[in-house]
Amino acid sequence: MTASRRSFLLGTGATAAAAALVTPGSASADNVVGYGRPDPEARRFTLAVIPDTQYMFDLDRGDSAPLKATLQYLIDHRKSENIVFISHLGDLVENARASEIDDISERFEVLDRRRIGYSVLAGNHDVPDSRLDDQRGRTPYLDRFGPQRFRASPTFRGASADGYNSFHVFRAGGKEWLVLALDWRMSAKGFEWARSVLSQHAKLPVILTTHELVHDGGDGAAVMSDYGRRLWDELIKDNDQIFLTLNGHFWPPARATLRNTAGNDVHVHITNYQDRYYGGGAMIRLYHFDLDRRVVDVRTLSPWLLGKRSLNPLERKETELTGPADRFSVPIDFEQRFARFDPPVLPPAQPVKDVLVRGTVAYWRLGEGLKDLSGNGNDLRQTGPLTASDEHHRFAPSHRSLYFGKTGYLSTVDSAPVNRETFERGYTIELFLKLPAGFDHPWCGLFTKLAPGSAAGKSGDDPSEPIATLNVAGGGSLQWAVFPRNLPGISTNWGHEMDYETWWHVAVVNDGVHTTMYVDGSPLLRNPSTPARGISTAGDPWLVGAYAYDKVVEKSLHGWIGDMRIVNRPLDRSEFMRSKAARTSGTD
Repeated sequence: MTASRRSFLLGTGATAAAAALVTPGSASADNVVGYGRPDPEARRFTLAVIPDTQYMFDLDRGDSAPLKATLQYLIDHRKSENIVFISHLGDLVENARASEIDDISERFEVLDRRRIGYSVLAGNHDVPDSRLDDQRGRTPYLDRFGPQRFRASPTFRGASADGYNSFHVFRAGGKEWLVLALDWRMSAKGFEWARSVLSQHAKLPVILTTHELVHDGGDGAAVMSDYGRRLWDELIKDNDQIFLTLNGHFWPPARATLRNTAGNDVHVHITNYQDRYYGGGAMIRLYHFDLDRRVVDVRTLSPWLLGKRSLNPLERKETELTGPADRFSVPIDFEQRFARFDPPVLPPAQPVKDVLVRGTVAYWRLGEGLKDLSGNGNDLRQTGPLTASDEHHRFAPSHRSLYFGKTGYLSTVDSAPVNRETFERGYTIELFLKLPAGFDHPWCGLFTKLAPGSAAGKSGDDPSEPIATLNVAGGGSLQWAVFPRNLPGISTNWGHEMDYETWWHVAVVNDGVHTTMYVDGSPLLRNPSTPARGISTAGDPWLVGAYAYDKVVEKSLHGWIGDMRIVNRPLDRSEFMRSKAARTSGTD
């Protein structure tokens, strides 16, 4: 590589940018408290979990204010934190007395009136004889929290014949999720019912809630109780849908990751704070699901304490817990985890006519031939070996691509009209790109003019650089460098480092004055403000999958290119080349 090229490409050096994650519930402009419904299609959503509240409903010794504050907090933050469901983990009360059950039942009516989806289940303190299983018969708990309570619930889907086990289905992240709310001691009939629910909803990911399953075995590592082992053996381990279990009963909190018979992870969490100040102060767990980041971020806080104007010395320590068992993140590749029972439905390939938007200059389906499908005669020719592949971006119009192995490349034929196009009114260059693991071929080209700037009369910067080039730099970052019609030198857009083994949609959009680079429909930072009008030309071919310096091809691409489209106008992001399904859902 020449010294002049290196100095031009590196410029003032790389700039690292750090992005701060704003956790739902923290102070931010887009997280204003206010009433409203959650967004069932948003790819970030929250499951709220309420563990044992028994000491707040203990004959004449309790205090319902903490739970009242918690439930109001969940209502107030339902929209801003996208709270899609609420689960109580049992031991609502201390002595299973009707008066206690009536008291907490009245607190939950605030959710009933607003038709907010939630589940409850019986812990050992909620039923008069805790030695009996779910065939125990009528109790004050069942009178108040049996199936009849949830008839108007938007999430309730059914209960076992005895009434002590139920299941709910909520929609979040554009799909349905199932919550099993199981009695603290299930009978053989209970297990049979639970298995039938899973069988009848075989494609839904499942969160299992119960009162007893695991406890802290030391250093925050969860281990199973004797009953928990039975629950694992008879229900959880052979049902791959269950990816997360939540229970209370024991303290302190703990967690573990177990492996089921399908070889997949099951995350088991015990959360309970009744041993802490004020019976835990109706502390809650917020499970913030982020499907795009492939993670669940977990927070533990007391809305009651957070809402108080002044705190006593003990309260100050309890507003939010940040230890490793209370605030943590669980990495889950949701698509991969659920692929066995709920494989993603990929959109079908699109007809060519659907991709030919107004102003299309060239459209190539790499891997399916070298013909310009726009009908404008911008056909390609091949130099060196290239391999057609079924690899493709999930939302690409076609389901094929071309693999470039550092040696072969394509170029437009000499007679191609695009060779002489100057794009005076703006342009859009789009393609789908994937770089292989261990990518080690920086500065290879994606779309490059063969002729140097000097061939178009340019003298600024390094005129031996190509008239225009879209490159992959080190770390998988992008660079668009062009000699525009109105400048003697080069205008450059810089991208960021992108993951390997991942398909990306890349777009360079010029509105006739300014150029913006996008990845997956997201505008990047380092776009020049100096006007850059059109693209200079010497009537030379464009290279696809190669870079040229002083008209010598130096570096061919190492990776895959799928569909590629050139348009002689700036496209809005909504017009970017992707499937109808992606446009409808707003995803890439």
